Amino acid sequence: MPRGGRVTGSAEVRVFGVRHHGPGSARAVLRALDAFEPDTVLVEGPADADTLAPLALDDDLRPPVALLGYAANDPARAAFWPLASFSPEWQALRWAVFHDADVRFCDLPATLALAADRPVDADRPDPLTGLAAAAGYDDFEQWWDAVVESRCPGEESDPIAAFDAITDAMAALREGIDLDEHTARREAHMRQVLRATIKAGALKVAVVCGAMHAPALTGKLGPAAPDARLLRGLPKVKASLTWVPWTHSRLSVASGYGAGIVSPGWYEHLFTAGDHPTARWFTQVARVLRDEDLPVSSAHVIEATRLADTLAALRDRPLPGLEEITEATRAVLCDGDDLLLDLVTRRLVVGEALGDVPASAPTVPLETDLQARSKSLRLKRSAAAKELNLDLRTDLDRQRSQLLHRLRLIDVSWAQPARSEVRSTGTFRETWTLQWQPELAVAVVEAARWGTTVETAAETVVRERIAHPDVTLGDVTALLEQALLADLSGTVADLLGAVDAAAALDHDVAHLMAALPPLVRTLRYGDVRGTDLSALDRVVDALLVRICAGLPAAVTGLDADAADAVRTALDDVHTAVTLRDDPASTQRWLDTLTTLSGRDDVDGTLTGRTVRLLHDVGRLDTAATTARVGRALSAGVAAAAKARWIDGFAGGSGLLFVHDRDLLGLVDAWLSGLHADEFVDALPALRRTFGGFGPVERRTLGEIVCGGTRSVDISTVLDTDRGGRALAATALILGVPA
Repeated sequence: MPRGGRVTGSAEVRVFGVRHHGPGSARAVLRALDAFEPDTVLVEGPADADTLAPLALDDDLRPPVALLGYAANDPARAAFWPLASFSPEWQALRWAVFHDADVRFCDLPATLALAADRPVDADRPDPLTGLAAAAGYDDFEQWWDAVVESRCPGEESDPIAAFDAITDAMAALREGIDLDEHTARREAHMRQVLRATIKAGALKVAVVCGAMHAPALTGKLGPAAPDARLLRGLPKVKASLTWVPWTHSRLSVASGYGAGIVSPGWYEHLFTAGDHPTARWFTQVARVLRDEDLPVSSAHVIEATRLADTLAALRDRPLPGLEEITEATRAVLCDGDDLLLDLVTRRLVVGEALGDVPASAPTVPLETDLQARSKSLRLKRSAAAKELNLDLRTDLDRQRSQLLHRLRLIDVSWAQPARSEVRSTGTFRETWTLQWQPELAVAVVEAARWGTTVETAAETVVRERIAHPDVTLGDVTALLEQALLADLSGTVADLLGAVDAAAALDHDVAHLMAALPPLVRTLRYGDVRGTDLSALDRVVDALLVRICAGLPAAVTGLDADAADAVRTALDDVHTAVTLRDDPASTQRWLDTLTTLSGRDDVDGTLTGRTVRLLHDVGRLDTAATTARVGRALSAGVAAAAKARWIDGFAGGSGLLFVHDRDLLGLVDAWLSGLHADEFVDALPALRRTFGGFGPVERRTLGEIVCGGTRSVDISTVLDTDRGGRALAATALILGVPA
């Protein structure tokens, strides 16, 4: 009997130790299964997922996918068992189902795995590193890639011999090494499943497991009692399992996945490419680079293929591995540019593939509703980040927006708001970045406790949050804005009542000022989305009255940090009042600012800001504004206090100084007259003020102060002859008279 097998009673057992997610291992497993023809196949995976194995032949179950196990009473306690098309376990599953062989998972069931608290043993030596070093490789990944994954398909005459050699190597590595408790329990469970399979009458059993476990399952199994004792009394949880989509990026080592690989995209190519894998790979690389408008020709592909083949021959390798491929890509296709090489690595070597699961896979009702809504709204899940621009004036985009806002409420972060490259000053446009991550499957399961549909779950979350005893006015107003964006009309009445109640109990002016802007934005969004918000007008009016009444006292005696916070709140409230465009509210607010602007007992950044806001709306004309600036910079005031006044007045925009030379002259004269120690005191505020100006504003102000743009004759800088020719050409293109 070959050393990798065993005859127990009337059963013949073969153990195939593999590299998880290895294309060479997957091909070898298929050849070995064809040669052995088992009637039962045991695969490393959670033993309570057996009912999910037949779905492996469903055409709608497209890898990369993962078995998801989660605790029924605590979905956040979850674990994944990922599989790619090139995973040996995946190919073994499909082989068994296709050939009508019994197939079972043999690892610890999810009920035990999810209940176990496993400390990470960082000091435990890695025996595989020693094996790679003995063969002259820097790490195990390189050794395995060269010896197993990059072997020519079909070059092994005995499809089982390679597994026997790997099992012998792993057995030698395990000598003298004490297994950690979790690994010992896993292997004990695998042996127990193997014993039960043989006892059930299986005649030919194939076991597909990680190579390090293979020695524990070959040879004589020994008595079952020690394994039973090791597994007895372990904590358990009630677990549910299903298939979920996975991504190539989550299979990579860089994602933190313990059994991850460096190059999932490259491995998939090796498994699926067939003949001429190197040339086909470089053709894909060329396509990626051409998509970035880079000049890559067929000659580049030919030369890169020759270089990779030559490097493999020099290193005595049957095929170019990832190392040779990377060197040839960098040298020939990327011209030594590591940024381009990184692009190829992300797009191809790692890859952006996202798997898919059939509708028949077990799932929670919330996921079923999300899939149906996504399909009807033509929102496709993708592992790559994609930008989505929405026009809320269209019914389709408005419904898309509502779904994405509802998902944010239930903490399913499929989409994140983004800044659009399309300029728009209205409220009818939204931009999102969509990217589906495998962990979102767990988030959906967690959110299922709130409801069976996305809408009902979001409504429940809103009601739960406003009922929390520690909810603040800011929390409620933010929730109201989110609920309207999500079109949760059934919660609006509750939210308006909560806003009214919270506002009546909250006497902190800072809280009231923070609550007003989202409420005003809500009024604007209500107009766009057709929501009746007439009751909100009364709430906004009441808030503004209380803000205007309490603000003069609230700004007294503030330190610099507190004054800076109030200045930001002033800007937000001013923007909100302007946005609302209600004459009575605007008048009340400007009267309050006028009162603040004339006070000497308030931090300069606040009085300076109120003067600027009043000037911008025309309440203070240029002469009055210049007089206020002159008074603020007059003698008797500390230089640091003057600098804070200027920071409040000019912070964020220098256009006022660009257009008003008298104001600029006052500030310039004050700065020029500062003594050295006064300048040092004023410098922090001045740096913040002028650092907030745009580059063009700073340059223009510098030229004005230096006299460079005080008087410019436009006729001396325009070439009218060249301009005339340009206008004539433009008129010809447009078909209009010159």
